[in-house]
Amino acid sequence: MEKGKILVINSDKLVTETLVIFLNELNFKVILAFDGRKGFQLFEKEKPNLIITDVKVPKLDGMTLLKMIKKIDQNVPIILITAFDDMNSIIEAMQIGAYDCIENPLDLGKLKSIVTHAIETYYLSKRLEITSSELLNKDDENIIVGKNFKIKEILKVIGKVSSTRVNVLIEGESGTGKELISRVIHNSGVTKDFPFIPVNLSALPETLLESELFGFEKGSFTGALKNKKGKFELAEQGTIFLDEISDISQNLQVKLLRVIQEREFERIGSETTIPMKARIITATNKNLEELVQQGKFREDLFYRLNVFKISAPPLRERKEDIPNLVIHFLKKINRDLHKNVNKIPYEVIEILQNYEWVGNVRELENILLQAVVLAKGEVLEKENILLRKIKKNNTRKELIDPSLAMMEKEHIKNILDKVNWNKKEAAKLLKVSRQTLYNKIKALSIIPS
Repeated sequence: MEKGKILVINSDKLVTETLVIFLNELNFKVILAFDGRKGFQLFEKEKPNLIITDVKVPKLDGMTLLKMIKKIDQNVPIILITAFDDMNSIIEAMQIGAYDCIENPLDLGKLKSIVTHAIETYYLSKRLEITSSELLNKDDENIIVGKNFKIKEILKVIGKVSSTRVNVLIEGESGTGKELISRVIHNSGVTKDFPFIPVNLSALPETLLESELFGFEKGSFTGALKNKKGKFELAEQGTIFLDEISDISQNLQVKLLRVIQEREFERIGSETTIPMKARIITATNKNLEELVQQGKFREDLFYRLNVFKISAPPLRERKEDIPNLVIHFLKKINRDLHKNVNKIPYEVIEILQNYEWVGNVRELENILLQAVVLAKGEVLEKENILLRKIKKNNTRKELIDPSLAMMEKEHIKNILDKVNWNKKEAAKLLKVSRQTLYNKIKALSIIPS
């Protein structure tokens, strides 16, 4: 099976014959040109996946060819054959955008590795070009992106649990997509026609959390001016997603256990029981089993919640999914910001794949959001990727960057300027509450341009 099309430009017939035989054995189609002018014509006509050219070819030399071709197609990889000691040509070629340089006489073992990787790079770069017809629909947001085997195992579990209302526990580091997994479970089976109600248990004080979950009757406490339905009641026969379940108090653990056991609850201030028909999905970034052993979480509640467990892998363990995640997020960001950043050079992907991703998928999305705001054209340049520096020989969460506050300030200001200082829209894009945004504006002294 043919792997691709390679244009060879070389005036040395011995070298040319060697390359033709070598590349044919690797199942590539080879197109030949013995001078630079003919080589450029064949490039325009044949649209090769890879070009191998000598630096010294007649009519148009290899360096001139490199410049001309890169103006037309940034993605096509070009390998230059240079003299062993031609240091200046190697430096100049790499600066212009050559994929690699290889010395003459040829090392075919080394060339095989370079050619194989270059072709893979080309196809990935082409796949990373996003066209306007591929813009993300709202319905496409709630999909789990990735081909990593751990992601496939998650999809298998979702297939098993989505047809019932069994409780599911999702464990994973912050930013790994636990709420997304819960939404996919909800949308994939018996609950999809009913509400999905997310609750961040760590975002509310305990005094408010009980009334938020179970609701209250008018007059049951000061400020209860009318009846209010709680989250369990609002969920109906759908899904209630309880995020950061490990953070709730022992008192609330007891009440939650009773709701699960009895399948009913009462509003605060009421003696009327309400049936609980929703599926409960819980999530935590801590190890609940360890908390049970430490006496910080009820064992009986743990077993009620842990009917099925899903472990969301950190991004550093599924870096092969980064290219597809980049495509997915860029479609969404382009749509939200009315931008058209649709080309991602392979070197940008390499930068992202070499990063540790302490904040996981959420951090990747935020980095890309910032990069799109900074981008001046259709191409996402490596200069637009502003990554935090991770201190070596330290825990992943201990980050150092003396300019981090300045970067955060610039990022928030860019978003605010983009939406003409509509704080509601800016908070939505930044994925923070409006109060958090107000606090950041004040703390970082952000003012309109």
